[in-house]
Amino acid sequence: MIRCAVKCGGQQHGVVAARGDRRSPAIAAPPPATVRMPGRVLCCGMRSRGADLAGVEMATGPQSQGGVTGLFRTRSSPRYSRVRATATVDPEDIPLEKVQAKSSGSVLPYVGVACLGAILFGYHLGVVNGSLEYLAKDLGIAENAVLQGWVVSTTLAGATAGSFTGGALADKFGRTRTFILDAIPLAVGAFLSATAQDVRTMIIGRLLAGIGIGISSALVPLYISEISPTEIRGALGSVNQLFICIGILAALVAGLPLAGNPAWWRTMFGISIVPSILLALGMAVSPESPRWLFQQGKLSQAETAIKKLYGREKVAEVMYDLKAAGQGSSEPDAGWLDLFSKRYWKVVSVGAALFLFQQLAGINAVVYYSTSVFRSAGIASDVAASALVGAANVFGTMIASSLMDKQGRKSLLITSFSGMAASMLLLSLSFTWKALAPYAGPLAVAGTVLYVLSFALGAGPVPALLLPEIFASRIRAKAVALSLGMHWVSNFFIGLYFLSVVNKFGISTVYLGFASVCALAVLYIAGNVVETKGRSLEEIERALSSAS
Repeated sequence: MIRCAVKCGGQQHGVVAARGDRRSPAIAAPPPATVRMPGRVLCCGMRSRGADLAGVEMATGPQSQGGVTGLFRTRSSPRYSRVRATATVDPEDIPLEKVQAKSSGSVLPYVGVACLGAILFGYHLGVVNGSLEYLAKDLGIAENAVLQGWVVSTTLAGATAGSFTGGALADKFGRTRTFILDAIPLAVGAFLSATAQDVRTMIIGRLLAGIGIGISSALVPLYISEISPTEIRGALGSVNQLFICIGILAALVAGLPLAGNPAWWRTMFGISIVPSILLALGMAVSPESPRWLFQQGKLSQAETAIKKLYGREKVAEVMYDLKAAGQGSSEPDAGWLDLFSKRYWKVVSVGAALFLFQQLAGINAVVYYSTSVFRSAGIASDVAASALVGAANVFGTMIASSLMDKQGRKSLLITSFSGMAASMLLLSLSFTWKALAPYAGPLAVAGTVLYVLSFALGAGPVPALLLPEIFASRIRAKAVALSLGMHWVSNFFIGLYFLSVVNKFGISTVYLGFASVCALAVLYIAGNVVETKGRSLEEIERALSSAS
């Protein structure tokens, strides 16, 4: 908060300026007058808020709403500030949003480059499903289910390791450099998988690809959230999940020629080398996250990145937000143990819990069993069943993207898990309730599609978007990595033990258990998750810091 007394015409007027409090006493202005003073000091010694930002200074002019506009200059070329009082102004009537400069830049090309990592995430997860039978014959493991299992699960193990290391790499080298480094295991892993002549080479390739998608799973939502403008951050953040779905669908489409050309599986793995190279090249010319640069004390580079992303007129505003959030403080980046401290544990536990609920709610089980469910309804084509599930996922994610900044993250999560609970209950009843036996097939299909749609509306895209928003800047990268690590670990163990649990208790009971998990998720989200819609990352960080 900045206070000063302005003495005009024998009267003293109190001026209060605060970022967090937009309401202040009215300022009665005298007739038009011009005051000259050194560039870094405004009337009565009050420093401009931009002047506190390592060389950013502010000169005001007559064109803002209420008569004041910020023209920002650097300390290297000192100017005189001119304050022109033109009319009586009540600052209570001027919301801060009204006087913020409009951005002339565009983040969309850089979000698009980052989403190549999301496409590769989905593609590497999906590519082995259609190709496993054919590569197993070529590599001589058609009769060895254990080795086939290793080809599939090695990717998940690599992704777990990659997600934990991605945060540390992003903190040390920056977001864009880590993307470039990430392209190496993605491309090399794809090349080894495509050219493998034995199962050992295939497993090494899948492990490297897994490490690559693990890093990108943490890095893509982190980078997008840090460069996206507040007003569209939700829509852009949900694009990550949309492109993961597109990557999975691309793997499905890439497998279509396999029936006529069994050797096509090598091309399927090799195709992913191209987006890996494009990711590295694109990130080489993309701006670094201004928040990371500011935290590293690289102020001039942060200003350059802001100009590239939002335009010159947004520099002082964004730099002020970073300053107000304390990102330029002397606190070093948090270590892994700091995540479990009293200061951060509550918010970190929320992030980990969201991904645990996401996996324990049964999404992988529903997708796994979708083929048999559709066959019971007379849909014999595996490709048609997978396409229907994938299309429902993409469609739901597109709807979520349009609603993210209107309805808010929390409400979408509650709606999503509620719909998933109802769908799971429907699926469970369709398998056990005799009165529904004549309609079991269509009901099972309806329940599966409704479940996937509900998942895509919130439980799928929101956690990866919400986590970078609620984590403080000094823990953001590592906390996102930890939460994504929980995602991969739970994914691995669910895949490992799911069939055993189904064989012991039956699919209907398992689906009922998933419905219970979804109901618990609704209660947890209602009591612990904060709404972040329409708030900058710095505003969210200050609000959570004051609440803790």
